[in-house]
Amino acid sequence: MQNRTIGIIATVVTALVCVCAALFACGFGLPIAMGTPVTTTLNGQSTQQTFPSTIGYVLLCLSFLMILVPVAVGFFTLRRKPETGVTGINEPMPPAA
Repeated sequence: MQNRTIGIIATVVTALVCVCAALFACGFGLPIAMGTPVTTTLNGQSTQQTFPSTIGYVLLCLSFLMILVPVAVGFFTLRRKPETGVTGINEPMPPAA
């Protein structure tokens, strides 16, 4: 039961971290991929700059992969492990050859 609790905690923590990072990457990746200029203001001077759309596509792909990480962690930590012992077989052992 303790291993299952650790698996649930690991899934929740990775979900929070990865989903927040994925939303951040998607929030910046989508406008960059669409070619929207980024406006920055430093010491009262505003500048507009457009980034290559490749950067936006990479950020969108990374956000998709970051969403898949909690799914994989949940699958591998919360799945039922196959039984290692042989149970329910009432056949005699064959003689050694």
